[in-house]
Parts: sequence; structure tokens; C-alpha cells
Amino acid sequence: MRIALIGSAGQLGSDLLPLLPGEVIALRHHDIELGDDTSVPQVLDDIAPDIVINTAAYNLVDKAEDDPQAAWQINTLGPRRLAKFCAQRDCVLVHFSTDYVFGLDRQCLSPYREDDAPGPLGSYGLSKLGGEYAVRSLCPKHFVIRTCGLYGQAARRGTGKGNFIETMLRLGRERPELRVVSDQVCTPTSTADLATAVCELLQTTEYGLYHATNSGQMSWHELASEALKLSGISTPIVPITTEQFGAKAARPRFSVLNCDRIARVIGRPLPDWRDALARYLRSN
Repeated sequence: MRIALIGSAGQLGSDLLPLLPGEVIALRHHDIELGDDTSVPQVLDDIAPDIVINTAAYNLVDKAEDDPQAAWQINTLGPRRLAKFCAQRDCVLVHFSTDYVFGLDRQCLSPYREDDAPGPLGSYGLSKLGGEYAVRSLCPKHFVIRTCGLYGQAARRGTGKGNFIETMLRLGRERPELRVVSDQVCTPTSTADLATAVCELLQTTEYGLYHATNSGQMSWHELASEALKLSGISTPIVPITTEQFGAKAARPRFSVLNCDRIARVIGRPLPDWRDALARYLRSN
């Protein structure tokens, strides 16, 4: 088995790399350009993969409001190129999406199921939804996995992009007080736990759309408070509203994902978010 892992240096890619079976070809941004029509078939034809895993994304949520074309190229057209390639060569495609495909329904307070109607609030979520539709419509052998707020060891080691937890720990050591949004509820997820679940999912042929996050739900304020407490940092954290924070792009107020389907297929739910956070903070 040959697996092409796109985005191998990122938080999720770094945790997937040592777990995947067979021969894994690790691809970074300089190896393949998802925004280029010619790069995808040229690079992947040389590899001749049985499975393509795409962890790459344009995830600058606020910048996407000013430059939606950049998000569209990577998050919609990139997956479309991969889906066409995999369909033509009978490959399996694993693609990751986001809880940001939801949020428009402000009355929803129950975890979203895979068959619930999406409703993105901004350019980032819309571009990710476009990528989902491209993969699901063009590539029969697909796993599209929606997840949320990833954090992993690449950020902790300083070898990948940052994440919310590392930012909170840094600011908690630097500032006398933190102000964190308390009215956005979701389930940020450990890439270590997600990577393990994905590898278990790949042992099946139960193709389709999945929600995969750690179990439970919390606000960003709750997550920051738990992270600082477990790290022995006593900096006060003041809860604020989304309006007080004033981000350019709208965020979902509630985007908890119902993960019953993946739990049923792999035989277990992903661990609770508190357990995942504690393990992450204990690691070096």
C-alpha cells in the first residue's frame, strides 16, 4: 500500500505520519501545490498512491473575508483536483473539513449530524463546504472528515503552525489578564486522537462523510481556563462576548458535532476533551 500524505509537516500530518500503514510518501507545500492544475496529477502520478490523504488547507479565517479567492483555490479547487485524480485512478481520498460549515442556524443547540443542512457564516466555511461537495460528488472512494480546532505536537515543538492552546499559554505567561470568548461552543480536538481514529477508519471501506472530534463540548473560555489551570498558570481569564472580541469573520456560536457515526464504525468514541488536553499538556 502506498499513501500520499499531503500537508505532512502540519499538526495533523505530523501525527498521522508515524501511524499510517504501508509506504507513506510525505508531501509538504513545496512538493505539491493544490492551487495549480498541473501540480496535482504530475506529483501524484509519479507516486501512484492507493490512498491520498489531504490535511492541507487555507485556514486564515479572517483573511479569507478579504481574499476569498485564496481560500477558494486551496479549500475548494484543491480538493476538486484531488478528487478528479483519485476517481480516475480508483484511489481512496481522505479529506478534512470543519465545523465552520455550520453556524447559520442560530437556534441550534444540539450537536450537528452529518445529514444536517450546512450553513456557513463566512468565506472560509463556504470554501471548505465547496471542497466537501467536490470530493463527495467526484470521488466514489472518499472519507470526508469534519473536525474542529485542531491542536497537536507540531505546534508544541515549534515545527508547525501555532494553535489556540499554545497561544493561551504564551499570553498567560506574558500578560496580567486574558480576555477570551465565552459564547462560542464547540469541541477543539487533539490531532493525536484524530490521527488514531482516521487510521482505524482506513481499515474499513465505510466511505462517506464523518464528524470526528474529541467527546464533550466547551467554550473557548472554558478551554483556556482548563489549559492554564493544568499548566499551573494563575493568570485571570475574563469571559467576553463574540461582539467584544470583534473578529472580522463571523464564527459559529454553536458548532458541536455529533460523532456517533465514526464511533459506530471504529467501535469507540474519541476520548473526552479534558483527557485529550491533559495528555497534550503532559507531552514534550
